[in-house]
Amino acid sequence: MNFTFEGHKIVRHRGVRVLNHEELQAGDVSLEYVSRLMHRRFTDATTIRRVLQTLWYQVNSGQEIYVIGTILDDGTVRGGTGWGAEFAKLCNKPLHVFDQDKNSWFTWTGEDWQKRSSTDAPLITHLHFTGTGTRKLKDNGKRAIDQLFSRSFGA
Repeated sequence: MNFTFEGHKIVRHRGVRVLNHEELQAGDVSLEYVSRLMHRRFTDATTIRRVLQTLWYQVNSGQEIYVIGTILDDGTVRGGTGWGAEFAKLCNKPLHVFDQDKNSWFTWTGEDWQKRSSTDAPLITHLHFTGTGTRKLKDNGKRAIDQLFSRSFGA
């Protein structure tokens, strides 16, 4: 399922679910709160608000969360994707991030990021999982997704 909102430019058209106003409102959050939590400023533009609302909906719908991105020195994940990761932390959902810069998977322990070895990489174990990440997907990020699915589903 690919969640989006009306007027948002999308690349994937398979499994698209356009969230309506009420669904987006369920994920409305104070941009001031998100900015403080993530140690950076988010503008109060309609598009960024809708993106953050959509991320809330994605994370809320999944039982475990998989992210492709970059973990910053302050423990947050770079970009808007970071809000999805922070929301997963707040909800105590299993959270795994493939850090493209470090070329490794990390799992949130509840207090810190734990680096995973190649023999201990995460597996998708729930029917309803969320996958999200950067728009700047690198080759190692693509491989990480392929390997995650192969390990999890034997595909």
